[in-house]
Amino acid sequence: MTDQTNFKSEFLRILDERGFIAQGTNLEGLDNAASKGIVTGYIGFDATAKSLHAGGLIQIMLLYWMQQTGHRPIALMGGGTTKVGDPTGKDQQRKLLTDQDITDNMNSIKSVFTKFLKFGDGPTDAVMVNNDDWLSKLGYIEFLRDYGVHFTINRMLAFDSVKLRLERESPMTFLEFNYMLMQAYDFHELLNRQNCTLQMGGSDQWGNIINGVELCRRTDGKEVFGLTTPLLTTASGGKMGKTVGGAVWLNEDMFSPYDYWQYWRNAEDADVETLLARYTVLPMDEVRRLAALEGAEINEAKKVLATEATALLHGRDAADRAAATAQTTFEQGGLGGDLPTIDLTNAALNTGAPIIDQFIAAGLCASKGEARRHIKARALKLNDEPIDQERNLTTDDIRDGAVKISVGKKKHAIIRIS
Repeated sequence: MTDQTNFKSEFLRILDERGFIAQGTNLEGLDNAASKGIVTGYIGFDATAKSLHAGGLIQIMLLYWMQQTGHRPIALMGGGTTKVGDPTGKDQQRKLLTDQDITDNMNSIKSVFTKFLKFGDGPTDAVMVNNDDWLSKLGYIEFLRDYGVHFTINRMLAFDSVKLRLERESPMTFLEFNYMLMQAYDFHELLNRQNCTLQMGGSDQWGNIINGVELCRRTDGKEVFGLTTPLLTTASGGKMGKTVGGAVWLNEDMFSPYDYWQYWRNAEDADVETLLARYTVLPMDEVRRLAALEGAEINEAKKVLATEATALLHGRDAADRAAATAQTTFEQGGLGGDLPTIDLTNAALNTGAPIIDQFIAAGLCASKGEARRHIKARALKLNDEPIDQERNLTTDDIRDGAVKISVGKKKHAIIRIS
């Protein structure tokens, strides 16, 4: 929480109580504006992949709470800035994507926002815009003459996104160096197109946001506001939205509701209160009650976290199915119906079906080498029993028409035999 505990606007009171606020350019001024009328605010999302991952979910929750408290959120798709690549936090230049790649990624990403925001034409309905609509039309010389004069090289070199790359002697292209100008110009355009007076983002975006606030002051003569969220890492220092197996994608076709539920269920004890506050919409009294649970009871809080977070993204039915599958699999020793499933025919079984091939097909192991390492560690299991050597599946392994395969205690799948 910030030092400013007496916010007048419901918007900032909720953000403050739930731990969303790291920095703000003029929180008192923003609070006054938000208490007197509708504020329009935006967050930018670059389209570097076909899905956002859980690390970006905090920004979607910011837009969610903005709308829930009577304000107007804008989801800015970076169709133009994705062509440049944000150097923030990067040691190397991003791989440049084609226009078609970017379009495909944006189309794939858009569906997630509809789970959290109501889009439409009403005064607080969310809108989605694409900064390629104006960035692609800029005449470069004209742009530099009109807006480049407001940015000094001295100041640009002082921002962490540039300074850290230079300190590490990691090359930064002139294309990437322009990113902060482009992002600042987005704020100017949205101020004029949508009367947008607030830009939000992670605290690593603070320098870029400050540039946008300053550009609007210089070119439009108006005060606009910037607000950042804390960068969230796990209690053990891990990056939010990452697992050993890779990114926790928000698109269902890239990361199943069951796996998503498991990601939250496996949260560290010390993170439970923070995650409940920021990634569910439970009342804060309930968040504090759950976070105060100790010993084995903290696992019940984690199940609530997993179910509530999954319900926001995938719907209540999918969340309840994932919870039921986990209970069947982990607490009752059964075969949960929502686990990843692969099919194998009796004919294939009779001609020879190596066990490790099934682990790869189910996505539990990335390669035969990885599977063999797990066998040595007794982490590869068939019907909850460790496998001590490579072999084929046999009819003796079948239980009620299926075989349960596992890696360790948390990764499971089902082989259906037909």
